[in-house]
Amino acid sequence: MSDFLEVVLRCVLVLGAFMTLPLIVGQMEHKAMAHMQSRVGPMKAGAFHGWAQLIADGVKFVQKESIVPAAADGPVFRLAPAVALVPYLVAMVAIPLGPFFGETNLIGVDLDLGLFFVLAAMSVGVLGSLMGGLGSGNKYSYIGGMRVAAQLMSYELPMVLAAASVAMAAGTLSLTGIAAQWEWWWLIVQLPGLIVFFTAGLAELQRPPFDAPLADAELVMGPITEYGGMRFAMFLLAEYAGIVVLAALTTVLYLGGWAGPWSDDFGWLWSLLKIFAVSFLVIWARVAYPRLREDQVNALAWKVLVPLALLQLTLTTFVVIL
Repeated sequence: MSDFLEVVLRCVLVLGAFMTLPLIVGQMEHKAMAHMQSRVGPMKAGAFHGWAQLIADGVKFVQKESIVPAAADGPVFRLAPAVALVPYLVAMVAIPLGPFFGETNLIGVDLDLGLFFVLAAMSVGVLGSLMGGLGSGNKYSYIGGMRVAAQLMSYELPMVLAAASVAMAAGTLSLTGIAAQWEWWWLIVQLPGLIVFFTAGLAELQRPPFDAPLADAELVMGPITEYGGMRFAMFLLAEYAGIVVLAALTTVLYLGGWAGPWSDDFGWLWSLLKIFAVSFLVIWARVAYPRLREDQVNALAWKVLVPLALLQLTLTTFVVIL
């Protein structure tokens, strides 16, 4: 296969994953939340268990008119949904899924600095919500945007420190290299880092219990209050794409990536199963825990997660030296 065809095939696979995995996670959230809360949920769309509800929602969003408020900053308001969504597509390019029936590793581009590349892309995605909040010309959106900025400032540091600990243990910043170096005892040694990384990821995605920027009872929907139609749908898709990227990165850094029985043939399958398991934890957290106040959100970051991440770095340093 020529290099050009291989690049085209890899791009098609990454785009296919980007268009399907977030929708599967969205459907899983609908059904899991319904069962956890002992309610039926949407059951009419489709022939079985309301499987076509997300498609029906997509058709509804396409039919709605997208309005730009008179007080909004037009270019910023229009650009924000794309800034929120596209970085997660870029991040997926550098995350490996594993061997495919003994053939090459399923990954868009294997970067030597893949870990920092994905973390940087995730940080840019958060800026979309900030742009939406500041560009809407709405006081509730503005307050929500300020909360987004505060959470980004608070949780970026512990997230990067936790990821750096894994890179130190593996001796590389390549995500493929980190997954290849993974050992089972990392589950114990890197457990504090795993907790910090996953919690900080939830906060950066503004997922419950860290959804103070949205807080519908206080701020309507925060930064996305003024959005409707396809622009609102892009923010929703960005949220689910962010969950997939967070789950995939957690899988590679802490759960061994494609490691599992017969991983040379079914490595991609083990990666997908782990990604969906971590995504389920994200959904479970939304149902299980109430929303934290904004002061509690930031106190948790600076008083608990940052010290815990520094402790993890110290522990990893001793392990590497010994």
